[in-house]
Amino acid sequence: MERAAGAVGRMNAANWVFLAILSTLWGGSFLFVELALQGLPVLTIVWLRVAGAAAVLGLWLASAGPGFPRGARVWGALAVMGVLNNAVPFTLLVLAQGQITGGLASILNATTPLWTVLVAHVFTADERLTRGKGLGLVLGFGGVLVIAGAGLEGSLWAIVACLGAALSYGFSGVWGRRFKAMGLAPMQVAFGMLGASAVMLAPVWLVIDRPFAMDLPPAGPLMAVVALAVLSTALAYVLYFRILASAGAVMLSLVTFLIPASAIGLGVLVLDEPVLLRHLGGLALILAGLVAMDGRLAKWRS
Repeated sequence: MERAAGAVGRMNAANWVFLAILSTLWGGSFLFVELALQGLPVLTIVWLRVAGAAAVLGLWLASAGPGFPRGARVWGALAVMGVLNNAVPFTLLVLAQGQITGGLASILNATTPLWTVLVAHVFTADERLTRGKGLGLVLGFGGVLVIAGAGLEGSLWAIVACLGAALSYGFSGVWGRRFKAMGLAPMQVAFGMLGASAVMLAPVWLVIDRPFAMDLPPAGPLMAVVALAVLSTALAYVLYFRILASAGAVMLSLVTFLIPASAIGLGVLVLDEPVLLRHLGGLALILAGLVAMDGRLAKWRS
């Protein structure tokens, strides 16, 4: 989603709890994908995620929210956002998790702010590279090289897919800057991009996965994809904007550091996945790069 600007807000006890829950929900998405892959094909997982989350957020907008987005221009922009922030990255991450663990995918996904800086430098006039951001990029992508160059036989394409997802998120962060000027509420943007993704993915899903010809999958994968849609997508967006409004974007940026820890921890606890030293070393460099890049976070800590 778009990275809204804002002053450092107050992190009271409730906001810390919400932040921990949000990191668990987004970290848990990698676990839910792994569980869903045990009985569902890739595009089915992606389509059920976006369609299910759009349905939940649509019910909220209809009952208690500001109403639905309107206008062809608005929906055109939301469709592009849906491609960049949902359809492309969700599909690439699910494909990658067929070959690598959710913990490793979450580490690579943590490079999203690095890609956002590069995209913003190229495509905007007010977000240029600074010395701190340059150092952050060197450290962060050094971490990627530690992971990718560590002998992951047969998994290099999966690493590239995860980085492609992070790059797509980077483009979505820049594209999403336009919605404030359009007068859209954040939850309208969330619903619109998810709904647009579901509509655009539907024909591709029907042709490739042919769900009408599939046998009924086991209950476990179905429950996992429901949790992915309702908890890790719809509820996660509600919490995201709740923290953003109360504590500000700087404090919310902490979730970037917590998601890999949540994903790795859940993978170890639920799936008994191994934690490799090279992955932790790469994660440490990526997180160091984010600290160096985000001067606001450093100021908050001082």
